[in-house]
Amino acid sequence: MEGFIYQNYDGLGLAELIKKKELQPTEVVAEAIKAIEMHNPKLNAVINKLYEKAETMTENVDFNGSFAGVPMLLKDLAQEMEGERITFGSKVYRDHYAKVDSNYVKQVRKTGAVFLGQTNIPEFGLMGVTEPVIYGPAKNPWNTEHTPGGSSGGSAAAVASGMVPIAGANDGGGSIRIPAAYCGLFGLKPTRGRTPVGPLFGRSWQGAAVDLILSRSVRDSAAMLDALSIYEKGAAFHTLPFDGNYLSQVQTTFDKKLKIAFTVKSPLGNEIHPDCKEAVMKAAKYLETLGHHVIEKEAPVDGREIVYSFLTMYFGEVAAHLASLEEILGRKVKMNDVETTTWIIGLIGKATSAEEFVLSLREWDKAALEMEFFHETYDFYLTPTTAMLPAKIGELDPTPYEKLAMQFSRGLGLGRVLKKAGIVEQVAENNLKRTPFTQLANLTGQPAMTIPLHISQEGLPVGVQFMSARGREDLLYTLAGQLENSDLWVPVQNNPFFKIE
Repeated sequence: MEGFIYQNYDGLGLAELIKKKELQPTEVVAEAIKAIEMHNPKLNAVINKLYEKAETMTENVDFNGSFAGVPMLLKDLAQEMEGERITFGSKVYRDHYAKVDSNYVKQVRKTGAVFLGQTNIPEFGLMGVTEPVIYGPAKNPWNTEHTPGGSSGGSAAAVASGMVPIAGANDGGGSIRIPAAYCGLFGLKPTRGRTPVGPLFGRSWQGAAVDLILSRSVRDSAAMLDALSIYEKGAAFHTLPFDGNYLSQVQTTFDKKLKIAFTVKSPLGNEIHPDCKEAVMKAAKYLETLGHHVIEKEAPVDGREIVYSFLTMYFGEVAAHLASLEEILGRKVKMNDVETTTWIIGLIGKATSAEEFVLSLREWDKAALEMEFFHETYDFYLTPTTAMLPAKIGELDPTPYEKLAMQFSRGLGLGRVLKKAGIVEQVAENNLKRTPFTQLANLTGQPAMTIPLHISQEGLPVGVQFMSARGREDLLYTLAGQLENSDLWVPVQNNPFFKIE
């Protein structure tokens, strides 16, 4: 098509051109490959290219699918393709190949999307930055000295730079919303049980982790959630089906004035970057001009208890993951198989009792009930997405003292000693102080989204987070659609990597 500029279109826009036969899927995929080859050497977003597989997929595109022929990347975590390598960001999986498609991949295939490769993640998706030893750090298209966030950092960098319009992502503590906020994208974490997690597992991170995508447009996210909202056999959690269409919600307006609670206070009590506060205040004032009732009020939960109950699950899940590696490796996992931090987190998990684990899950349920009551009054809860701007590459590495303590304990296997000393908890909490707002929705099972509504003085995007009651993604998409058309929305095309040539 004469004058066609690939990066000018979101996923649904490309699909429309393909369905009208104004473009062939092969032409669009070729443009995506060109963009990946142009930008990936500097951003390190894509760690496994599947160009030959993509060519085969273009020959069998379902033109009835919502994303027919649209180039897409999958995350190197929980989005398995049968017969393809999936490493979970770890050298221990370097020779691991998926035996089946994940249910997520099965559903996305039905949309007609074409998979071009897999994106960079931290080892096992454990960090809010993407700096795995096996692949090296992914970098932020707005400023390559900074992280794109994690754990869906590679996906965020790829979408924000214009390599692809959409990319697979999942979120167990903020892993969709954090990189979306850092890279100026839209990211929504669905309600627990809304999207598939099987067939290999019935739950992911005790229900905290769910899958969707990162996108430049709201409507792409909504259309993908329509495609992924299925009843999944064997899943531990299900949510009430939405009697409607999420894509149509993006174009609707509210027929009533909303009540919106907001806060710029960290649930951990630490300082919030002025730009993160300003982003929230700008959003609050704008919503007031639309006639909505906006009230400063914190969520009725203990933020510190939320963080520690999250960490208890986090430690336990890593310990269980390491234990389950024996089945894959045919031997017990060794400490040199994984990164030092991962091994130590696993030791802490082994030293955590079943009693502690159960008590932590009770905190989740307590918080979920409190938030149900909260949303009987307030339609939305507005917060910063993150407490700070994106860290510089390597900034969140453990200090020399922490590294020494970890290395010493790593060799001796002193999980209980480390736990009592609080070293790993301190490292984890120091990281979570940068992102203390996202874990609540994972623990309560609520949907939450981040929207790019501000640019910092350093020229980095800043996101704001909205949460709604469980099962009410429709409200979030309606609000997001309105904000996308406002002057507040920050165009991702403003970053230097988003080249249109």
